[in-house]
Amino acid sequence: MEPINVLVNDEITEDALPRIEAIDPRINALHIGKLLTAETEGDGEAKELLDRLLSTAEVYAGIRIPAQLFSRAPNLKWIQVTRAGVDRVLMDAEFRKSSITLTNVAGVHSYGPAELVIQACLVHVKGTLECAKQKAAKRWEPFQTGTLRGKTMGIVGYGNIGQRVARVAQAFEMRVITTRRSTKAPGKARFADLLLPIEQLNRLLSESDFVVLTTPLTPDTYHLIGPDQFSVMKRDALLVNVSRGPTIDEAALALALRSKQIAAAALDVFETEPLPQNSPLWDLPNLIYSPHIAGNVPAYPLMVQDLFVHNLEQYVKGGRLDGIVNKKRGY
Repeated sequence: MEPINVLVNDEITEDALPRIEAIDPRINALHIGKLLTAETEGDGEAKELLDRLLSTAEVYAGIRIPAQLFSRAPNLKWIQVTRAGVDRVLMDAEFRKSSITLTNVAGVHSYGPAELVIQACLVHVKGTLECAKQKAAKRWEPFQTGTLRGKTMGIVGYGNIGQRVARVAQAFEMRVITTRRSTKAPGKARFADLLLPIEQLNRLLSESDFVVLTTPLTPDTYHLIGPDQFSVMKRDALLVNVSRGPTIDEAALALALRSKQIAAAALDVFETEPLPQNSPLWDLPNLIYSPHIAGNVPAYPLMVQDLFVHNLEQYVKGGRLDGIVNKKRGY
């Protein structure tokens, strides 16, 4: 009976190992979080031990990917990334060409990012930052606020998170426009009043009061929003990013915010994380900041573990896995 060696880390905790091994008597599961940390800190013994473990690994699950994983793990057949974004794994050209299956957890926590998007929109239209300033200065200066009702939300990327955002936006009686790469002609979707091909992105930008990025990071979406796109957006628009930082050209965004080319931005993700201390974004009063927390919901680790256990059950039976990523498309 050939063993199935499974290496896990991050959200797949050590507590989950008995549950994983109970799936099939052939499974040997090991948590390598401490070894990964030690290797990155230059521990030679940790690297040697990790080399031995990777050399026989068939399944790998976690966020952190060891350096040179694919040359160190010649028997690898499946990688379960415990995040929706898989761009870091796909940067390896050798892996993209391989037959190794890649899965992610897209959709498992879509409500978290969707709620953060709506929070950012409400902060913007209700003057929350101004109220905080007045409180700090002990000032009483009433002002007029806006509403979400009747405004247009443009969502770039109509996957699990994009659809959840659209559904919530419609509950606020907003008009929803969205783009999807597979769409060939304008139409409608369940939660969208207008579904556009990505080639009509400028139409979405020009008509939207709120532009929300929920697209995966691929070569096609790198710096998808830059100087040309800011030039067609409304001057009172809010740009919200809960996808990946590099989908926005941050240098161009800083200029657009400083010159009031657009009204504001709300970013949960950044090109470099943590955001560098010398980034011009820190000092912009019209930037709403959060440190990549949209998906940090209390139940997330358990949801990820449940999905991985389900997929591992399918794997040993030869069934179809949930969340399979098309490595050529990047999602």
